[in-house]
Amino acid sequence: MTAPTGQPVEEFLATVPNESRRIDARRLIALMREITGEEPVMWGPSIVGFGRYHYRYDSGHEGDSALASFAPRKQHLVIYLVGGFEDRHAPALARLGPHKTGKGCLYLKSLDGVDLAVLRELIDRSVRVRRGVDRASS
Repeated sequence: MTAPTGQPVEEFLATVPNESRRIDARRLIALMREITGEEPVMWGPSIVGFGRYHYRYDSGHEGDSALASFAPRKQHLVIYLVGGFEDRHAPALARLGPHKTGKGCLYLKSLDGVDLAVLRELIDRSVRVRRGVDRASS
């Protein structure tokens, strides 16, 4: 389970070797800070997260995770969204720009060419679900 580490976010960003990836990471930090109203915190060794929510699956498994989070990986920026967002938000994804999706993950090569208003919408919807505000997407 990933948990907050206490490592300074800027210290982590300094270790990201790709300068454009660091710039995009700082842009995502500003966006997620604005959406969540929370400050960035390191979750595990490489995930920048904002806020916290508690989840419980039907299986009984439960835990805490970040309301919004991302990881600046070597190949992609990985933005963690609620599971099933690909189906629920297909029209928004069609407007987003170049991306790939995986289970609860949005993969972006760069923020260049991405519609930031659509990205904001996707992250905001995910945060609303995690806060229990948007039940239609939970």
